[in-house]
Amino acid sequence: MSDIKLSLNARTLTGKKLAGLRADGLIPSVIYGEGEPVLTQSAYNETEKVLLAAGYHSTVDVDIDGKKKMVIVKDVNLDPVSRKIVNVEFQAVSADRAIEATTPIELTGFETSDASKAHYTILQVMEEIDVKAKPSDLPKELTIDASKLANLDDKITIADIVLPAGVEFAEKDIDMNAAIAILSDPAAEAAAREAEEAAAKEAETVDAADVPSDNGAKPEEAAEGEAKAE
Repeated sequence: MSDIKLSLNARTLTGKKLAGLRADGLIPSVIYGEGEPVLTQSAYNETEKVLLAAGYHSTVDVDIDGKKKMVIVKDVNLDPVSRKIVNVEFQAVSADRAIEATTPIELTGFETSDASKAHYTILQVMEEIDVKAKPSDLPKELTIDASKLANLDDKITIADIVLPAGVEFAEKDIDMNAAIAILSDPAAEAAAREAEEAAAKEAETVDAADVPSDNGAKPEEAAEGEAKAE
């Protein structure tokens, strides 16, 4: 059983008629995984809260007109302009069968690291990862200790993830050396940018001095030619 719950109602409206359903404050959804897809709908505010709580990693107990199911969120479609939810896809799951889910990765302790004291910054390049487990074993997040980072070439990789019991990576041949977080030196990067900008300005000045005059000669040569003509 999940502590995240959502009440759904079966729906018959499809296609262009869904615009009217959304105008009434409802979100159309569909549940896959048990025979024919089940078309459903739910109140917008309630659904939004559930999606925020569940993400793509926690199970949701749904009640469809009195019929209960356990599901996970597989996809959420948003309006590209308003960013409002326009459709949700759920997958029905079984309590005793392993499923795949996308789990957030959280880094902790960086503020106490030697890297932080050296004024380096940490850039998390991988925010989440797919894992496989029974619904009751799915972690809400995977936490990695970043307090031991010290040198600029240090990084956090998938190998640093400690999976809870009963959980495995969904990808069988996953690259354990793939970076999750790397370090950068803002001061050094700013100095490098300033040097590049200075070099570019200097190059522009040199190029401008080499631009020929209308008669094809350089400015200095043109002036000498005019003096001789006089």
